[in-house]
Amino acid sequence: MALQGKSILKDLEKDVVAINQALAANLQTHVPLIAEVGRHILLSGGKRIRPLLFILAARMCGCQGNHLSDFSTVFEYLHAATLLHDDVIDAASVRRGASSANTIWGNQAVILVGDFLLAKALSLAVTTNKLKILQVLSQATTMMAEGEILQLLHTGNLKITEAEYFEVINRKTAILMSAACQIGAILGGASARHEEALTQMGLNLGITFQVVDDILDYTGDAKELGKEVCADLREGRITLPLIHALAQATPKDRERLEDIARDLTPESVAEFRGLLDTYGSLDHARTVARSYTRLAQENLEAFSASPEKAIFQAITEELLARTH
Repeated sequence: MALQGKSILKDLEKDVVAINQALAANLQTHVPLIAEVGRHILLSGGKRIRPLLFILAARMCGCQGNHLSDFSTVFEYLHAATLLHDDVIDAASVRRGASSANTIWGNQAVILVGDFLLAKALSLAVTTNKLKILQVLSQATTMMAEGEILQLLHTGNLKITEAEYFEVINRKTAILMSAACQIGAILGGASARHEEALTQMGLNLGITFQVVDDILDYTGDAKELGKEVCADLREGRITLPLIHALAQATPKDRERLEDIARDLTPESVAEFRGLLDTYGSLDHARTVARSYTRLAQENLEAFSASPEKAIFQAITEELLARTH
């Protein structure tokens, strides 16, 4: 989330600073390597979308206080843990334009630090003394693990369907955004109706976020993305634009798409994008992302006007329009 709008930046700037301070403070351990790797993955960039969603949801439901930024780190720690594990699985060498942690400290250390961040997130969640929050978080982490495994099983699978793709992104990406919004509602003492509205809004935002991410993998600028264009495809992730193109293409074009996808070279990227454009596959993915944005905005209609609601509304548009 680029958060390009000046008003959004102004409204959230203090929260981002407080989140970053809490992330650093909660990394204090007796093992220096943990803090070192943790700072590398957590403080070298990142959009803070998940903790911000939590804070906004809690405030919109009437919860105030300085403790929100501290608890919000739960969602960033969980996200960072998945990034660390992802980079090991994918043998990635770059993350956010810098060397990935696994290339600096090795796979074993990075996996164990990811495990620490997961444990730290759960230990912070316990401090609320609310069983329901633990239930939501444990369900979310379970589904995230399932999503990671499903993604691994579908690596290089050119027969993956749109339904299977959405099953992966619901579990791998959207569920954590949903949990952030739902837990904010719980802390704010929201009604069942408002809690459900925020839960669904987070899910719809998460789907939008991932679909846009997958579009940018084909169309984005490498410097802005902090990784190579088509990096996900090179790692065997078959995402919505390609799934759509394969389903629509003539037998000849489908065979060519499959050949390029199996062995993408810098020289074949332009041809590959051209085939996606031929079948309107990027536009199809944009339409899908827009439809989930509209659903998120409909979820917001359950709430009365407030500064938080206005920011949420702006965020839904920003997630759709982002370029990195």
